[in-house]
Amino acid sequence: MKKILALVCFLVAVAACATQPPGNKDTMSNANKGGEMKSTAAPSEADIIAKEKAGWDAIKKKDWDGFGKMLASDFIDVEDDGVYDKAGSIASLKDFDLSDITYSDWKMLTIDKEAVILTYNVNPKATVKGQPVPPGPYHSAAAYVNRDGEWLGIYYQQTLARTMPPPPSPTASQPAKSAATPGMKMADAGPDPIANEKLVWDALKSKNYDAFAAYLAPNAMEIEAGGVFDKSGSVKRVSMFDASKAELSDWKTVKFDNDASLVTYTVKIPGMNPDQERHSTVWANRDGKWLAMFHQGTPVAKPEPAK
Repeated sequence: MKKILALVCFLVAVAACATQPPGNKDTMSNANKGGEMKSTAAPSEADIIAKEKAGWDAIKKKDWDGFGKMLASDFIDVEDDGVYDKAGSIASLKDFDLSDITYSDWKMLTIDKEAVILTYNVNPKATVKGQPVPPGPYHSAAAYVNRDGEWLGIYYQQTLARTMPPPPSPTASQPAKSAATPGMKMADAGPDPIANEKLVWDALKSKNYDAFAAYLAPNAMEIEAGGVFDKSGSVKRVSMFDASKAELSDWKTVKFDNDASLVTYTVKIPGMNPDQERHSTVWANRDGKWLAMFHQGTPVAKPEPAK
């Protein structure tokens, strides 16, 4: 049910285009005062929010064909029970019935002139096959890219907001590690998001938090079950747990444009609660230097007991 809810939150943003009159499908919402979407300029936050709200009406109408037309062919949906492509995500909506919704804490992060991410909290009143959707709020993120002048949805992820238990402290048997070996130069990130993410985890495993911070953009944003963090908050958070035994797997990437890509993967850290999460990071080229702009973690759902 959580996966079904998640795509719905994302599709809201893209569905508003379906409500526009024929011959004007590339036009922004009224907040854009008639400006056309076929432009290299990123849309304003007000434009994206207006599209997000208008889209919920389309969801109530179950206009799945309209939704599909607003998604990029390489759309990816990252959920607690798996990672889904465009067809799989749309198929999961068939049994979703929405009656009401509240949302808050809107914020748009510009990745580059061709890509943006909208983040917000959502709390829907809905059922799936007659069963109520678990109450939120859910921390949601939806990315849009400019494809030939048309802004399409390319990524969605949601994380159920909850109070997280403090991470376990390193055991006394674990020797303290210095932040960095004197004279050691950290490797530069590049256009390969998988290689970049491995560099980040190498820094975390060696407790080199200065190197970790250097890989983050100044305005980097992180979303976790326990809240939303800026760069300093992220650095503080990672210093509170032992990542030395982290195992990374299930890599997938999506290219936003020549200067931005997303990577998603699974992290397993023995002793953590939960011990598995799905992580996603958006990397962007900033004046020739690749930096992490956005990151979100979603705990992996425990398998449902067999009936």
